[in-house]
Amino acid sequence: MSKSTVLRRGALLKSAPAVIMLFMLITVPQIVFAGEGGVSHVIPGAMATLSDLPGTAPSWFLKPLYCYYQGSFSAQLPTAVGLAGDADATINTVGLVAGRTFETTVLGGAHYTFAVALPFIWLDISANVETPKGTVRRDNTVSGLGDMTILPVMLAWKTGDWQIDAVLPIYTPTGDYKKGRLGNTGLNFWTFDPLIGAVYSNKASGFNATLHAGYAMNTENPDTDYQSGDMIHLEGVIQQYLPLGPGILSIGGEGFYFDQLTGDSGDGAKLGDFKGRTAGLGPVLGYVLPLGKQTLVSELKWLTEIETKRRLEGDFIWVKVVYKF
Repeated sequence: MSKSTVLRRGALLKSAPAVIMLFMLITVPQIVFAGEGGVSHVIPGAMATLSDLPGTAPSWFLKPLYCYYQGSFSAQLPTAVGLAGDADATINTVGLVAGRTFETTVLGGAHYTFAVALPFIWLDISANVETPKGTVRRDNTVSGLGDMTILPVMLAWKTGDWQIDAVLPIYTPTGDYKKGRLGNTGLNFWTFDPLIGAVYSNKASGFNATLHAGYAMNTENPDTDYQSGDMIHLEGVIQQYLPLGPGILSIGGEGFYFDQLTGDSGDGAKLGDFKGRTAGLGPVLGYVLPLGKQTLVSELKWLTEIETKRRLEGDFIWVKVVYKF
């Protein structure tokens, strides 16, 4: 394979657009960070690697994805069913992200992308729940639509080997939620998560590094009168791209740090501010396959939480595929 071919494929990779939850799964509810239920809309691995970045070339894109999470928490959590302790949860989420990067630039040359993401979630959870008759062990299995994510603003400024991103994910309370039920596929509140990021991508060497920071702000859950606090989150990735067969192989690692800065509040906050945090890391493996004017990007990663406070602790497994056309 010639060097010019490798460079062309590297350029295709950098222009492949995609987005963040679930769980990004840009929207995988019920699995992360303090707040009501010890969870949040924003989760590790949703907006981190090159496959997640806003595009810099006009195109449509589809992004099917899958996220598996298994975690536990020994102390008490505030949930839709009241206080619950010694919780174990397994979540499987499939999602579809769709969007478009437009040809016209804005705000001094920024490439503009719009996208939406919709997840479907299967949740198995068990916990000790407080009742008028004492503490009882409950098990529940729930499946249904999760909270839809709208990304009305995805901007990318490209200059040389650098790219600067500005993204505004909005998590909407469209998922299934019932007060009094142990486990829900929706969170029943809005989250606004403006984030900025910087990307360095050396086409000649194949070395790439990304760093993104966001500040997630939540509205109150009207059914439980619970206001989850604001959270800052950082994610960094280092990847090396190598020619392999008809495409390019990527090998790297990802690290993340999520910290709740303001306390929970409202009449439903029975455990006080309940601030939490998590940090972790894991390997990332990907492959970029050019298909003429189209591009297919696949990615697999495993992220394990190594330091947590007041939240479920476990492991994430992500599978993402981005098709740009």
